[in-house]
Amino acid sequence: MKIESDVLRDFVGDIFVGAGCSKEEGERIAKYLVNANLAGHDSHGVVRVPRYVTSKLEGTVKGDVKVDVVVDTPVIAVVDGKFGYGQTVTPQAVQIGIEKAKKNGLAAVALRNAGHIGRIGDWAEMAGAEGLVSIHFVNVPGSVLVAPYGGVDRRISTAPFCIGIPREGQEMVLLDFATSVVAEGKVLVASQGGKKLPDNALIEQDGAMSGDPHTLYGPYEPTGPRNYRQGTGAIRAFGDHKGSGLAFMCEILGGSLTGAGATETRTVVTNGMLSFYIDPKVLDPSAFFGSDMARYIDYWKSSKPATADGEVLIPGEVESRNRKDRLANGITIADDTWTAIVDIAAKVGVKPPHNLGGPRP
Repeated sequence: MKIESDVLRDFVGDIFVGAGCSKEEGERIAKYLVNANLAGHDSHGVVRVPRYVTSKLEGTVKGDVKVDVVVDTPVIAVVDGKFGYGQTVTPQAVQIGIEKAKKNGLAAVALRNAGHIGRIGDWAEMAGAEGLVSIHFVNVPGSVLVAPYGGVDRRISTAPFCIGIPREGQEMVLLDFATSVVAEGKVLVASQGGKKLPDNALIEQDGAMSGDPHTLYGPYEPTGPRNYRQGTGAIRAFGDHKGSGLAFMCEILGGSLTGAGATETRTVVTNGMLSFYIDPKVLDPSAFFGSDMARYIDYWKSSKPATADGEVLIPGEVESRNRKDRLANGITIADDTWTAIVDIAAKVGVKPPHNLGGPRP
């Protein structure tokens, strides 16, 4: 089914309010989840609603949290998210980084004890809107999902990495990916009737490659919960030793250095993120950066495509096109995913909208 983005956003916001969040927080979480769907990152979109709500009802994530800044220097901050929703505490941490970078040209912000912070590209876009370059190393303490290169046992989170670069008058260049072949959310989407996984995305205990979500989750019902602790297999790190090595660095920088802790088996799953913010106007007063980036993008895209119908793209172009298409034509939601969202909505006393897929009244 396809749902108009504003209708979906309103519905999801109402669900979080029903779960005990303030209206402001519910709207904010809904905005970022639907933004992920619009960008084509369905793994970090509304498929997460049942988990997010369940975490709130069980008390493992807190609503409407104001962060604590436990280290504060002109260019460095350490921010404790106090187990608040990632979509609430992360913007506070990013804003601190933006303000410091605008004053001093450079900032480093460590965020720990945050609830799932969603699509990392949102935070690079937030910095990019202020003219700042940003780099983000992220880990997910407690979420042991990925096998390191050469192994089959889980030892890594999906350990995302992101770089955002603003461009004057144009959409920013944005590199945003999990260091695993697929994010866990993509396994979740596939398990609920969405896009299938590559045949080599997962690995069994005997070393065999797999694209079957049961490898990660074990047995499950079509619309029932998914528990990755029930499966015997793992997600694979992308790019063999290179992706595995980058994941290791995300664990150390996003986890150990921030105080979040590198991944290990825990009851509560959180996020840690180490972010760097750079003001190009301070680093490059001659304004060489923007013009040379534009020159290089043209040079990059001038490469002959490998296939007759192919195209050479820069980071962020696919997401930009997805956003335009889905804003115009709606967001596709798999039936099992929609059923799970409607079920959790009913649990908190919220009814689904009547105008699915159509224009807003």
